Amino acid sequence: MLNVQNVTKIYGARKVLNNISFSVGDHEILGFLGPNGAGKSTTMNIIAGYTSSNEGTVTVNGREILEDPIGCKRQIGYLPERPPLYPDMTVQSYLSFMYDLKKIKLNKKEHIADLCDSVGIGHVRNRIIKNLSKGYQQRVGVAQAMLGNPSLLILDDPTVGLDPKQILEVRELIRKLGEHCAVIFSSHILQEIQAACERIIIINDGLLIADGSPGELAAKTSRDNRLVLCAEAPREKLLPLLQRLSGIVSVEVLREAESGAWEYSIETGEADPRREIFALLSGKNWPLLSLGKTGMTLEDVFLRLTAGDSAAISALAGNEKPAKGPAAEGGAGEEVK
Repeated sequence: MLNVQNVTKIYGARKVLNNISFSVGDHEILGFLGPNGAGKSTTMNIIAGYTSSNEGTVTVNGREILEDPIGCKRQIGYLPERPPLYPDMTVQSYLSFMYDLKKIKLNKKEHIADLCDSVGIGHVRNRIIKNLSKGYQQRVGVAQAMLGNPSLLILDDPTVGLDPKQILEVRELIRKLGEHCAVIFSSHILQEIQAACERIIIINDGLLIADGSPGELAAKTSRDNRLVLCAEAPREKLLPLLQRLSGIVSVEVLREAESGAWEYSIETGEADPRREIFALLSGKNWPLLSLGKTGMTLEDVFLRLTAGDSAAISALAGNEKPAKGPAAEGGAGEEVK
C-alpha cells in the first residue's frame, strides 16, 4: 500500500534522513519509534506530502507523491501531534469546513455522520470544540484525518496529554481504524506502541535501525537467555539436579519466595530446558509454582538500539546469529523522552 524507497532529506549540511526504506501493507498498524531529532516527523511529513525529499520515492497505491501529489494526498489522512482544530467552531461545522477544503466528492451529510459515529463523537456533533475534553478533541482530529476515507492514516502522538481512560479509548479506536485502512502510529510512550502495533520501525540519527515485531526485535537483540523458576522443593536437593540437566548453563538461587519454596535464575544455552525441568519436578512430586522466560522489554530494545549498541544493531542487520531462547513476551516500557 505504502512504499518508501531510499528516501534522503538534507537540511543545510545536516542529513536528517539517510536512505530510509520500508513498506506498509493494507490494514497494517505500524508503530514508528525514535528519539527526539531522529527524523520521525520529517519522515511523516514527506509521506504526507508536506515536504519533499532530496532523494528517493514515496508511493501510495501506485501513485508517486512528487509525480501526483494531489492524487496521493487524497489517499492519506494526517493527524499531527497538535490537532489542527478551530476551537470556536462546533464539531459539525468544523468537519463540514474541512470536507469542503479537501474537495471530497462523497455524500457530505452521510459521510460526516458515519465518521462521527465511527470515532464516537456523534453525540457531541453540535458542541463547540473548545468545550470538549482533550480526549474528544483528539477524536475530532482523527475524524478530520479520516475525511475522504483515506487508504493511509498517519497519527503523530495521538495519546499525548490524555488521561489513562482516554488513552485506552484512543488505543481501541486505532485498532478499529486498522480494519479500514493502514495506520502509521508514532508515539513516545512505548506501552502504547506495544499495545496497538504488531510491527515496529525504529529510526535513529536518520537511519532505519530496526523493523519487526516487539518479540522479534527482543529475540534478535537479547544476549541473555534466562528462565526464572519457583518450586516448592528442598533447595539442597533441587539445585544439583537442575545443574545436571542438559541445556542449562548455570543456576543461581535468588531467594526464598515463600516458606519452603525457592526462586532460581537459570541461564540456558540454545536448547529450551523447560520440559525437562517440569519432568524433574513432577517425578519428585515437588510442586512447580512458576516457570517463565525473562526477556527484553520494548523499552530495553529501544534504549539499546538508540544508544548505539553495535552488537544489537549488527544482529538486526543479519550480521550475527539471532539469539535463541526467551523473547520478550510482555512488559511495555515507560515513557521515553
